[in-house]
Amino acid sequence: MNKNIYSVSQVNTYIERMFADDFMLGNLSLSGEVSNCKYNHTGHIYFTLKDEKSAISCVMFSGKRARGLKFPMKDGDQVVVSGYVGIYAATGRYQVYASEIELAGVGDLYQRFEALKQELEESGMFDAMYKKPLPTHAMKIGIVTASTGAAVHDIIRVSKTRNPFVQLVLYPAQVQGEGAAATIVSGINCLDEMGLDVIIVGRGGGSIEDLWAFNEEIVAKAIFHASTPIISAVGHETDFTIADFVADKRAATPSQAAELANFVYEDFARSLERYSDKLNRALDYKLSNMAQLIENYKLRLNALRPENKIKANEEQLKLLYNRLDTLMQNKLSRYENRLIAVSGRLDGLSPAKKLATGFGYVTDAFGKRVDTVEQLSVGDTMMVRIKDGSVISQVTDIQIT
Repeated sequence: MNKNIYSVSQVNTYIERMFADDFMLGNLSLSGEVSNCKYNHTGHIYFTLKDEKSAISCVMFSGKRARGLKFPMKDGDQVVVSGYVGIYAATGRYQVYASEIELAGVGDLYQRFEALKQELEESGMFDAMYKKPLPTHAMKIGIVTASTGAAVHDIIRVSKTRNPFVQLVLYPAQVQGEGAAATIVSGINCLDEMGLDVIIVGRGGGSIEDLWAFNEEIVAKAIFHASTPIISAVGHETDFTIADFVADKRAATPSQAAELANFVYEDFARSLERYSDKLNRALDYKLSNMAQLIENYKLRLNALRPENKIKANEEQLKLLYNRLDTLMQNKLSRYENRLIAVSGRLDGLSPAKKLATGFGYVTDAFGKRVDTVEQLSVGDTMMVRIKDGSVISQVTDIQIT
């Protein structure tokens, strides 16, 4: 009996071609629950898609994830997987090769989200130039969120821990379901008119349906047009909403929003103490310098007082008087000594003294001193004065020696 014998590779290749040629299997979408979801280090995602009766293996390669997966897929998610069914020839195992994965029932929501995001981004509402800076020391903080639930309690707890003196104003808003967007807008507008330092708008995490109120255009515009800086705190770290993009600051969680909005009072108080000490030291130094300057001015002013000036001049006058008196005495003493010396010399030259020693003083008839015989002629009258009188005689002879 003749029969054809095929290799395993031939059979798997044949089946692979059958799958490839099948129109339905080449392009289909199927829904189910995710299980055994594993993120490979290469970037590929391997998971199983199941329903109540059956399961099928699936894979999304890393190159498809950027455009085909817009959320963090995990076990238990209800999804719609679009792609094709093929066989992995090496093992003979068929599986779904996913090109796009959406959460079941929310594909249109993602499309609306992306459309609005693109529209608002093109209008400039996400631009950094419109972002208002958060205040450094906010003391009045508004909160737009549900009055119950973890979000408001986390914000209050963190705020009071960081700054026990902060004033929190809560606007209890509906954060999901029909009419939620309108109450969020009312809360933003109400708190914006109260002159608060900053407003936190948010809620805890959830599905895209739960968070959808924060993807509404009216909420985005209310945040954009508010005068008060707004922190968006919607969902968890991996969840983004339109409110996150348009807000002045995005926080991953309500707790982080409270950290961003509040300063640490103890650090602030210590800073004030340091500045106070520095200011006091500077003030003491300034006062010390001013006191020294005033003292110098007092000394200068005291030196310029009229009575002090007069007194100083009196002392100077006394000093000059004493110096002048000393100079006069010294000069008189010198003149006196010179006078005594001159007097002694004059006394030695005195005619009276000469006469007293036996000398005579000869003059002509007119009283003119005769020093030489040439001044007289025979017959002239001359007078000779001696110690005890005068002798008048007539010249009878002249002898020249």
